Amino acid sequence: MDVVIIGAGVVGAACAYYASRSGLSVAVVDRGPVAGGTTGAGEGNLLVSDKEAGPELDLALLSTELWRDLSAELPHSVEYETKGGLVVAPDDTTLKALRHFAEGQRAAGVVSAEVGPDALYDLEPHLAPGLAGGFHYPQDAQVQPAQAAARLLKASGAELHLGEEVTGILLESGTVRGVRTSRRALHAPLVVNAAGTWAGAVAALAGTDLPVLPRRGFVLVTEPLPPVVRHKVYAADYVADVASDSAALQSSGVVEGTPSGPVLIGATRERVGFDRTLSTEALRRLATQAAALFPFLADVRVMRTYHGFRPYLPDHLPAIGPDPRVPGLFHACGHEGAGIGLAPATGALIAESLTGAEPRLPLTPFRPDRFPPPPHPRPAGAQAPTTPQETP
Repeated sequence: MDVVIIGAGVVGAACAYYASRSGLSVAVVDRGPVAGGTTGAGEGNLLVSDKEAGPELDLALLSTELWRDLSAELPHSVEYETKGGLVVAPDDTTLKALRHFAEGQRAAGVVSAEVGPDALYDLEPHLAPGLAGGFHYPQDAQVQPAQAAARLLKASGAELHLGEEVTGILLESGTVRGVRTSRRALHAPLVVNAAGTWAGAVAALAGTDLPVLPRRGFVLVTEPLPPVVRHKVYAADYVADVASDSAALQSSGVVEGTPSGPVLIGATRERVGFDRTLSTEALRRLATQAAALFPFLADVRVMRTYHGFRPYLPDHLPAIGPDPRVPGLFHACGHEGAGIGLAPATGALIAESLTGAEPRLPLTPFRPDRFPPPPHPRPAGAQAPTTPQETP
């Protein structure tokens, strides 16, 4: 075996897919099922609209191209939709800020168009009246995330070990030699940490540190409806929430339809550890903000709600590439709420790193060792603090 990938979410699946295409033999191990963590709780957004010019936007634009290719290459549908995004502004001041944001994005290759207040309703007839305008982003798209992860893994031909907790990273003189699971040892000179929210605990098993924290989010799911919401529609304050460092509850209206009929309503963000308690305040905010965007939703039944944990890193950039502190260890984690959208580019960059090929994007902004060391480094094999049910 050439490489063991820890994590069977969409990022781990993309790493397996591109590593396999590069000629490597791959094993994927996960303590749960495919897409059992953050991926299974995601909406499937593939966004460029919410990212300012910089390394993450470059990653998103590369992924936009790769998702388009994957939608044609994968043997079964992943429900890839080029629906586009629509960011709306309630007033002229907010619209001016959106205009400045879009100008910076265009220089990096993002396609967007300002939409006047009247033209908004040509794109989304059921929007609330009185909006100042917005911006349309035709490159925004969507996939069904759990299905995408499953299809990528199947197409990779990787050896799967599901329901196996990783209990150790095998090291020899500080160099990776594989992983130990609850059932077996998997020997390989290369290991990829794609464990999502639990990536910090996996890094600790190798004696290194990655400050990944969980950032909880809730989603409301309505009863099936006719196609009434045509794009991914969100309020302008969503962009600020994505970039915020606050641990407190934040919410901004995000509304989109699905091929099967239900409308998905988000988005909240808060750092509360792995607390799975249902937050009635978060749900109330989501419902109120969604109805402010689309008044008809006030009379629509919510059939269920769910939540997940985004893998948050302090500078809002993922960790991608080799860890110079532990030869043979690679990281592909910390994408927060953008992991589904950024998965193909991450997988391609990891495959290039594994094989020694020239990466198609600079990896320096994503270096895993860019964060200050913790006050007391953990010895190899030490567990990062987690709750018992949330170990990787």
